[in-house]
Amino acid sequence: MSLFDRVTLLSGGVGGARFLDGLARALPSNRLKAIVNIGDDFEHLGLSISPDLDTCLYTLAGLGDETRGWGLRDESFRAHERLGLLGEDTFFMLGDLDLATHIARTRRLASGERLTEVSRAFAERLGVRVPLLPASDERLRTIIRTKERGEEGFQDWLVRHQAQGSLLGVEYRGEARPTPEVIEALDEATLILIAPSNPYVSIHPILALGDVRERIAQKPCVAVSPLIGGAAVKGPLAQMIPALSKTEAGARAIAELYEPFLDLLIVHSGDAPTVGFERGPIVRECDILMRDPEDRLRLALDVLRIAEEIFTP
Repeated sequence: MSLFDRVTLLSGGVGGARFLDGLARALPSNRLKAIVNIGDDFEHLGLSISPDLDTCLYTLAGLGDETRGWGLRDESFRAHERLGLLGEDTFFMLGDLDLATHIARTRRLASGERLTEVSRAFAERLGVRVPLLPASDERLRTIIRTKERGEEGFQDWLVRHQAQGSLLGVEYRGEARPTPEVIEALDEATLILIAPSNPYVSIHPILALGDVRERIAQKPCVAVSPLIGGAAVKGPLAQMIPALSKTEAGARAIAELYEPFLDLLIVHSGDAPTVGFERGPIVRECDILMRDPEDRLRLALDVLRIAEEIFTP
């Protein structure tokens, strides 16, 4: 059996979606599955919103807005503007075309379909062949705690308050369990990859489910660092690490966040000397910056090549 017969990716955020896009072009679709974070899903204006699932869906379908990193290309926001005029809470922008996704998801969930089934149906409609597996069909919510505002939902912290405030903690709440499809994707995997996503808010919500960590520990596991020179390409991770882990933002912190199941950590060129620990995963370097779709494919191929060098006798 080849190392790449069954590759399972843990993904969340823009970086995760873009890395997934590269993998989807580097591997046959029947060899790749993506387990996608649902910790930042929430209800807004009566609609069920799944930001990470939608970003993966739109990116793989070639419909995503490359500049913003979220939502649909060539989007308009007339409904959003009218909602504001009517006095509704419009802190979270919903495009006119994007609304169709949320309306359809909300209706299907209300009719009794699982989130997994809804996501599969959307992918089929948009021609996406890679299975996008919600980490759970049940409610799991990422809660952020700050000194200034106490507890708040992830979207309130990130979007409404622009990640401002003295960060005290992150929690994952709910009785959510991994779906049978997620368990199958982990158990059949010949290689598990962790995308260059924010560990606290994109990957740890997946790891918090059931015995996901234990199942990953049984397989070769590779993570791509979401940091370059101690800074995040997008998002608040570089500020979160010292606040939550009491350590410097860098490759060492990423490795520690994925102990003890991580076997290989791929960092940006020049970042490996900053790791500075004697035990832990093997560390290798490559250019991890994804400037465009070509870079996504290059990174995916580099990650697979390095993994093959490490894990294949």
